[in-house]
Amino acid sequence: MKIVIAPDSFKESLSAPGVAAAIARGIKRAAPDAHIICIPMADGGEGTVSAVLAATQGQARMHSVQNALGTPIDAEWGWLPNHTAVIEMAAAAGLEHIPSALRNPMTATSFGVGELICHALDAGAKHIVLGLGGSATNDAGAGMLQALGMRLLDHAGENIAPGGAGLKHLASIDVSNLDSRLQDVQITIASDVNNPLCGQMGATAIFGPQKGATPEQIKLLDTALSHFADLCHSHLGADSREVPGAGSAGGLGFAAHAWLGARFRPGVEVVAEIGGLAEAINGASLVITGEGRMDAQTLLGKTPMGVAHVAREAGVPVIAIAGSLGSNYQALYAAGIQAAFSIAAGPCTLQEACTHAAILLEDRAHDIMRLWLSARRHVI
Repeated sequence: MKIVIAPDSFKESLSAPGVAAAIARGIKRAAPDAHIICIPMADGGEGTVSAVLAATQGQARMHSVQNALGTPIDAEWGWLPNHTAVIEMAAAAGLEHIPSALRNPMTATSFGVGELICHALDAGAKHIVLGLGGSATNDAGAGMLQALGMRLLDHAGENIAPGGAGLKHLASIDVSNLDSRLQDVQITIASDVNNPLCGQMGATAIFGPQKGATPEQIKLLDTALSHFADLCHSHLGADSREVPGAGSAGGLGFAAHAWLGARFRPGVEVVAEIGGLAEAINGASLVITGEGRMDAQTLLGKTPMGVAHVAREAGVPVIAIAGSLGSNYQALYAAGIQAAFSIAAGPCTLQEACTHAAILLEDRAHDIMRLWLSARRHVI
């Protein structure tokens, strides 16, 4: 009996590899002879690098780069044997690295993301997977492009200030020193965001508030990003601002698509492909997935839905385990998940659930496996 375990992380509690290991222990308690394959998952955001490395035996690499405030931070990225680099933009320019009191989308820069790309190019990368999510920035990827050699100049011919607000002073774009190695590398954007760059559904209006932007700053930043897009259009002869996903990671998706030729793909699809999820599920008896919270929003491209899609193609049933089950989680059943369970054995606080998540996951997986085995014996 082969069982595939393919969960996302339980944020602020356990990484995806940690979740998978806990579930595996529970299954082994009930079915010691089961053949278990763990494929930690992610959707392109936080945890993508660790999930991919755990699933592929890739190599973790660390470099000091600038964070969103321009101060040094050690950022991890992944290197795979097929000359593929896996980078989370949040490792360099993530919101989680910036204390609430210091968050400022007006000046936050994606420069460190470009530095990580440079390190990947130095390593000889032929394919870069760029996970977008959890960004502290709203600069349309301008900082990333500057780190890659582009110069963004004001009317005096000086470099503009970092951050989205600086783009309102942009007068010209100099690409003479843009890293030529970019022409020989394929870049895939792993993201579940489909927003355009500007407007009511754009990067600033939708995601700016969570990064600390006030209503007045939102107007200013949206105008600045639109101005940047205008100049990019004039320079390139093509306009990427309405491309679905251009607004991801504070507009970094726009810069990557317009200037780096990046291709957008759902994050969970990319991680599943790299980790060999479809191959693992083939011939399995059961798939177990999960994430920290599951509700109707899970249907919108989250990891459990991506796993369920692959499992459904193979005709394999899926059970989900979550830290908590929210409103209308039953909608998941029509989308290919046979049953969903919370790890909580009784009333407890969020902190208690996070602290004891590993043992709670193990116990719930054990319970689920006992029920599964009983049902199989009854059918037989």
